[in-house]
This record gives sequence, structure tokens and C-alpha cells, in this order.
Amino acid sequence: MAVWFGVCAHIYQKNERIHELFELEENLLQHISDLRVQRLLEMQVHAVPHKSCVFLQRTMNITADLIHFITSPLSQVHRNPKWNETFIQNATCDVTTGHEHSSVKMEAGSALLWLLAVFLQDIHCQGVYAPPSVRIIHSGHACNVEEERYTERVYTIREGEMLELTCLVSGHPRPQIRWTKTAGSASDRFHESSVFNETLRITHIQRHHGGRYYCKAENGFGAPAIKSIRVDVYYLDDPVVTVHQSVGEAKEQFYYERTVFLRCAANSNPPVRYSWRRGHDFLSQGSDKGVEIYEPFFTQGETKILKLKNLRPQDYANYTCTASVRSVCGIPDKSALFQLTNTTASPSIKLLAEDSIVANPGQTLTLVCVSTGGEPTPVLTWIRHGENLPLNSLLKGGTLTIPSVSTEDSGVYSCIASNNVGNPGKKSTNIIVRGLKKGRFWITPDPYHNDDNIQIGREVKISCQVEAMPAEELIFSWLKNGRGLRSSERMVITQTEADGAPGTTNLDIIDLKFTDFGTYTCVASLKNGGIPEISIDVNISSTTVPPSLTVPRGKSPLVVKESETVELQCLVSGKPKPIILWSHADREAPMPDGSMQMESYDGILRIVNVSREMSGTYRCQTSQYNGFNVKPREALIELIVQYPPAVEPTYTELRQGLGRAFTITCRVLRAHPSRVLKYEWKLGSRLLTMGQLDTRDDTEYQVRALNREGYGAYTCDITNEAGSGRCTFLVTGKAFAPEFYYDTYSALWQNKPRVYGFKLQWTQMNPNAVDRIMAYRLGIKQTGQQRWWEQEIPMEGTIQKGELITYNLTELVKPEAYQVRLTPITRFGEGDSTERIIYYSAPVNPHWSKFHCGFDEEAVCMFTQDKTEEFDWTRHSAATRDTKYTPNTGPSSDHSGSKQGYYMYIETSRPRQEGDKARLLTPLFSVAPKKPYGSVSNNPTYCFSLYYHMYGKHIGSLNVYLRQKSQTGEDSPVWTLTGNQGDHWKQARVNIHPTSSFQMILEGVRGSGIEGDIAIDDVVIEEGECRDPPPNSNLRSLAPSAVQHIWKWCVPLFLVLVGQWR
Repeated sequence: MAVWFGVCAHIYQKNERIHELFELEENLLQHISDLRVQRLLEMQVHAVPHKSCVFLQRTMNITADLIHFITSPLSQVHRNPKWNETFIQNATCDVTTGHEHSSVKMEAGSALLWLLAVFLQDIHCQGVYAPPSVRIIHSGHACNVEEERYTERVYTIREGEMLELTCLVSGHPRPQIRWTKTAGSASDRFHESSVFNETLRITHIQRHHGGRYYCKAENGFGAPAIKSIRVDVYYLDDPVVTVHQSVGEAKEQFYYERTVFLRCAANSNPPVRYSWRRGHDFLSQGSDKGVEIYEPFFTQGETKILKLKNLRPQDYANYTCTASVRSVCGIPDKSALFQLTNTTASPSIKLLAEDSIVANPGQTLTLVCVSTGGEPTPVLTWIRHGENLPLNSLLKGGTLTIPSVSTEDSGVYSCIASNNVGNPGKKSTNIIVRGLKKGRFWITPDPYHNDDNIQIGREVKISCQVEAMPAEELIFSWLKNGRGLRSSERMVITQTEADGAPGTTNLDIIDLKFTDFGTYTCVASLKNGGIPEISIDVNISSTTVPPSLTVPRGKSPLVVKESETVELQCLVSGKPKPIILWSHADREAPMPDGSMQMESYDGILRIVNVSREMSGTYRCQTSQYNGFNVKPREALIELIVQYPPAVEPTYTELRQGLGRAFTITCRVLRAHPSRVLKYEWKLGSRLLTMGQLDTRDDTEYQVRALNREGYGAYTCDITNEAGSGRCTFLVTGKAFAPEFYYDTYSALWQNKPRVYGFKLQWTQMNPNAVDRIMAYRLGIKQTGQQRWWEQEIPMEGTIQKGELITYNLTELVKPEAYQVRLTPITRFGEGDSTERIIYYSAPVNPHWSKFHCGFDEEAVCMFTQDKTEEFDWTRHSAATRDTKYTPNTGPSSDHSGSKQGYYMYIETSRPRQEGDKARLLTPLFSVAPKKPYGSVSNNPTYCFSLYYHMYGKHIGSLNVYLRQKSQTGEDSPVWTLTGNQGDHWKQARVNIHPTSSFQMILEGVRGSGIEGDIAIDDVVIEEGECRDPPPNSNLRSLAPSAVQHIWKWCVPLFLVLVGQWR
């Protein structure tokens, strides 16, 4: 074993190419789950992400050299050099396909060679294509942001504030974003809304907007990415104080008690806290023996009740209930005042109207309600049971006016009086608007004989029915041939009185004679008049016969084409002719008007714009109304709706290059009739081929070699008796639109004061679908302007799928935004264009590998002051220092010893007080892109360093914080130092590991006196870990450091070779 590790050390020192292999160690090791020497080794190999071709080639060359270098001296076995060539050739990079999985097994004797070969073989590159990732950030001031179970964040905001959530996405192509929301605890119903935008903005958020908000990003590559944040809306409504009294009657002369309960309740989120005052004195449980404060058992947190036991004179006072949510989100406390006196009483009211009001249509009604008692004075209002008040009604206090009433205004109206003492007072009245409607009749033959006809000498009954309001005012009268009839032995007149049911009157002719033939008239009216009466005529004669129902010849089955108008007809004979009822006979389904049955007085059912779903069997049957009250007659009619073929695809676009072959297919989904179907293929107006579909449901057309004349719209018309369906295939040589790459690292740079540059990157969607792209036409203009500037970008060679193309835009005027348009060009012509907006933002240091600021420029490297703190950092140099400066504190030069050099410092003289803070913020830095085959921890490491001067007996603290763009809540502390450090400059270094765009915050805290000036100089942020951090016993680093484990490779290599020796 010692020999083996010595060899590893020797290799590491002598062969520089092995260093590159160790850089790959952690990524390769994470693909090895178990390495068994004695048994077969099994491993699942997953396709490697983008940017892997050059990387893999380099890996295989290094690995081959390593294998030959290690194994030859130890095992004395000379390997065939051709192994390496074959090994490398087997690792192909196919940029046109996606992921592929493979499982392989191999003997442990060649485990190392197999391990690397199987890991690298058949790997398919995807370029920069990547599935979406997403995170949610918020702008604006949140009351609080908490992490809940590591998966969901809770964002708290005050009602009425503006909510702005931004969904930051990465992935290529640019993911499409969708916001959805489901109801939360503050809402009593499910709600969903969709916003297809990166930013979700609600200007004045309300309580029902609370809930979970989901951001879903998808780009068709991999699984969609979904993140959520819960928004909790805080609010506090005005509290309401209600009073209830209980008076105990004298029981056996022992006591007499009057107890008052004051109940305080307010709607709020979070739960409210209540407090009571009597006059100016706060009340609490136990502070007064006559007072008890408690919460009802089933309403914890919803209310607090103040109980005044056996009222005393001092209990008659002003009571104030204060509702508080502890000033969360800046919500102030709210109060409600109630004056309790010896006259406090619940409301009582009186209606200046009858309990039931009957009115004629068009009449104006006025309902008046007055208060007869109650202290405080009750508030009066009117409601209508089960419905809203009429639209034209006027409500003013206790007076409700309804002008021009109609039957729809009938109902129960109630006056409500409330003064928050006891139960509300309530009085109701019923408004009835007179009306008559739905007059009908029917004839019933003698029920004692099985005969549906009217015959001389037998009984016949004529029934008349009317709906009336009010029902008790309905009266009927009968006429024969215009003359009044009275009930007699042969003609018996009766009337049914059923509550809520239509009123019905019957005329029974006991022994029908020839002289009884004639016209009988039923007259319905209301006792007090005011509305027109209803008359119904019924003719009784020798021609009065029961109905019969038939379907005319040729009317069933009825064939009609879709979208036409059809009439279904049933012929009804008999006298009188009854109403015909139409319904579906073959299924339970609504009729065209939405009801289950439709009425027809002429026996015709007319259907406009008939659809295929209306096909089926319809039933027509007689109704008992306006005819004989006998068993219904019925007939069936079959309706057949023909419709043209439904085909797919109705429209599709095909991108093809010249000389290629392709096949297009048109498929029939459904049609009636479905045979025989004819088809025609055309290119434009030119007929290509035609035929008919006997057994198949699709037809295809093949192009063997596409030429220029072959571009255009191919159509396939499939026809039956009802019409035709069309498939359209647009064959074009246009290239697909480019896909802008939005995840470019440090895309914006600035090397001149007034202009900036932008690294524009894109990929080409499906580049192999059409001919080779020869150039791109780039158009650019300032947003808001009309003029485009265009130029061509020539392309050499063939563009591969996922290949990232870069073009630098220069001389962009800051801070203007630009609209960029990119159009691919092939020999067919211009393809589809795509556009994006480029926005200017304050750039990161142009040489981001090392950001350095010595504060010598007046712009101080784009550092900014935090205006929310008590005071600011000041830029100074020893040469410009005030002669009245505080002695025994502060530096006498900058960190380099120059009197002319500048630095930043905090002045702790008056009016500064102990604990006052000054905060200095660095520019916003972008995080370097993740290495495709980096370490297990993909978060990059940066070294932050600065020089500090902390001299004086009153020195406070110097703190450094990390603020990340995706981070919610407080900033992360990374370094802090407190107290006097002597009259000289010292350096501090600390490693930071940001996961997103970040900035550093330098905070100076004033100490206990004026001799506490703190200065900083030469702030540096550079990629990589800090080297040789200076020792300092007072320095406390709060950031973790990374550790390299180079020797992890030696153990698996040793195990493999041991297996090979065996």
C-alpha cells in the first residue's frame, strides 16, 4: 500500500498532465456508486450535459496516458498503443440527438479501462440546451419573509401595498413562464388566475389575493421547473363592540342581578390582540372584582368579552376596545368606543304597514319602519328574503319606496334595526302583486267507461286552470254560448282550493244531451279587480274527438346537412288540438333550448343551425292541456345529420431543404356518411393526384426530391355528400427562428465612459431542417425609435444544433435600451426572425476576474450609500483632512502610506450616537457560470478582501455582509471585527460562496465615544479561494472554505489494479 501511494505522489509531481485529470475527479466519482473488485461491476451512464465534446476528447487523451504510465511499470504488462486509438474513436459526440442511457457490465480485470470507456462512449451533446430552472424574488418592502420547511417561502405584505414577484429563469431555449395562484388561509374559496409574464404585479393587494403563487417555467426540454411562494396579506378592520344583557329575576328574595357582556371582535390577519379600557383606566383580569375578561372557548383569538357582574354605578362609563396586531407591517392599532348608561337597551321597531300588502301592477309602494326604542339610537335598513331589493327601489333610512311594482317584486320584506345591543330588531311584511297567468283547459271523458270519446248519455268533465296571485282572490265563472251558467243537478260546478297550486275549476255534465252541445267559456278574475280577466273557450260538439298523432310520409328518417335548418313535424288530428311536447326518445338529453321538453302548438319543431350532436330519435306526444285528458298519443321521428369529414392535421408547416424527400399524410377522424370518401391532392391550384378511400382512413402524398417549384401549400380535400374537409401542409425552406441565449455570463461590458458593449449569443433552432444557413441579418434600433440599422453576419460551415454563436455589439449609447432583431438567411431566402430587448444596467468591473477599488476616483467604483441608516461613509485623504479632526483616532495616510491616497471612513464625532450605523454597498456582481464538470458543490468561490484601520479607544464594529439577489430576509454576515486594533492598516480576507448575483455590504458601527473613526481601503473581490489569509485572533470568519481531495483517486485506482493482479 505504501508503495502505491508513493507512486501516486511520484505521478503527481512528475507528470503535469495528470493535474488536469484530478480536476475531473469529483464529477467522475459521483457517477460511481459501487466498485466491486471480486464481482461484476455495474454502472448506469447518463448523457453528459452541453459543452462536452472538447472536454471529453481531452479527458480520454489524459486518461490513456495515465493508464499507460501507471500500469506499465507496476504490472510489467506492455499495453497495445492501438487501445488508446480505439478507445478514443468509440467516444462519439452526436450533436443532433438527445440523452441516451446504457448499462454495461464487465470483468473487474479491466475495470479501470472499462470504467472510463463506458463513461465516455456513445455520449450525445446537446450544446447549450438545458432544462429550465427557476427561482422567485420579490421587490418592494416585505413585512417578513420566512423559509418554511425548506420548500416554501412565506412573504408577508400589508393590504393595499403593491405586490411584485419576479420569476428569474434560466435554461435554453428561453423558458415560457406562467404564474398561477391558489387560495390561502385568508380566502374562503379556490381561485386561479394565470399571468404569462416574468413579473407578477398587484398594485393594491387585497386580502383575497393571499395564497400560494406558483411560477412554472417550461421550454420543452426536460421537465418543467416550478417554484412557489406563499403570500400572506396582513390587515386589521375596525373592531365592533356588541352588548348583551342578562337580568336575573328575584329568586326567593335572595338576590337581584343584572349582568352586562361587552363583546369586541375585529377581522384581522394575523390574529388580533384585544385590550379594554374604562374611561382612561386599563382593565385586566383580576384588576376589579366586578369585572371579568375572558375568551369564549370555541372562539379562541376571535373575540374578547368583558363581563360586568351585578352592575355598579361606576360601571356606567365609556368603554374602549383596542384591537392590535402588534404593529406588524406598520398596521396601527384600532379602537371602538361604547358608552354604557342606565338607558342602554336593545332596539325595538314598528312597521307603519300591514303584515301583508296586496298591490296592483304599476302601483307605487312605500314601506315605513320607525324605531320605538333602543339606546344608542338604532340604525334602520330593509332587506328582501332570498333576493336583492328591486333595482328601481329607493332606500332612505327606515323608508323603502318601490315605484311601479310588478309581479316579480312580490316577496317578504324585512326591516332590520341594529345598535349593537342585544339582538337586532326585525319586522317583516309580505308584498303580493296581483296577477293572472297560464290559463289552460282539458276535457275528461266518462271515467266509468273505457272509451276516450264523448258520447250522448255519458258524463263529461271540462276543467279550467289559472295561476293567480293572491290565490284567495281568484274566482271563476262559466258561460255557455255567452250566457252565464249556474251549478245544477246535471251541470255541477266545483272549484279546488290548493295552497300554492294553480286554481282549478271543473264543470261536470252528468248526462250529456244533444242540447248540451255548444261553446263553454271559463272566466278567471280576481275579487278586487285591478287586472284584466282571463277567458278560455271550450267547444263541445259531435265533432269533439280525442287526438291522434302521425308522422307525414317522407318525414322520417329525416336527412339534413350540418348547420342547416330542419323542421320535425307531427300531424295531430282531433278537436280540440292539444299542445305537442317534444323530447329525445333515445337518450336523456336537453332539447335545443336547454329544457328537457319543448312545447309546440302546431306540431312542428324547428331547429336552426343543426349540429351533428343533434342526431337521434325524437318523440312527439300529446299533452293533456288544451285537449283530451286521455293517455298521451306519441310518434317517433329519426333525425340524421350529415357532416363533412373532420381531418387532421388541418394545418401544419414543414421546413425542408432542396433535394430532400418527404411524405405528407391526411387522416380522416370522423365523417357521416363515412363511405365513399373522395380525395384530391393539390399544390396551389395544380392537381397532383386524386382517388377515393374505400377501406383506409388516410391518404398520403410523397415528394421524392424537393425542387424550388415544390415549395408552397399542399392541400388534401376529402369529400362526402355533406361537404369536404381539408388538410393543409405549408412546405417552406425558411429557416427556423434563432433562439437568443439569455444566460450569457457578463454579457454587458463598458470600456468607454459613454458607451457600452453587449455580447449577443444565440443558437439556431433545428438548423438541419433546411438548407445551410449562410448568414444572419442583424437589425438594431433604440427602443422608441423607428429607424433600424441592419447588417449581415456571414456564417462559415454548417451550424450544429445547440452550437452557441456569439456576436459583440459595440458603441451602444448608455443608458439607452436597444431592440435587436435576428433573421437567418439560406439559399431559399430569409427565415423567421426573433427579437429581444437589451437593457443597460450598471456593469460589473470589466476585468471581473479581479475587482479592485482604492477609492481614488470620485465615483468610488460605483459604491453606493445605504440611505436607510443613520449616516454615511465619507471619502477622504490625509492631505485634505480637516485640521479640526478628532485626535487619537483615524488613519494618517491610506493603506499604501500615501498622504494623497483616498480611503473611506466614518466620522464618529457629534451628532453621532452609540450604535449609529453607516452602510456602503458594492456594485452588483454576476456569478460566474457553473462549470459543466465542476466539483460536487457547484457554487463558485470568491475571495473578498479589504484593508481596515480601527484605531481609537472608542472603536465600535466593522461588519461585512453578503446580499444575494435571490435571497429573501436578512443579509448574510461573513466577517466582523470589534475594538481598537492599533494605529496601522491591516488586511482581512474571507471566502464567499454566492449562488446568484450579489453585492457586499460594509457596515461601520459607532462606538461609545468620539475616538472611534473606522477607515477602509483597497476592497478586492476575485475569483477563487483566498491565498494565505493573514492570521488574526480577533477575526471571525463566517463563510465556509472549500477543500481539495486529490488523493481520492488513488484508492479506486489501487483497488482496480489489485483486481487486475489477481
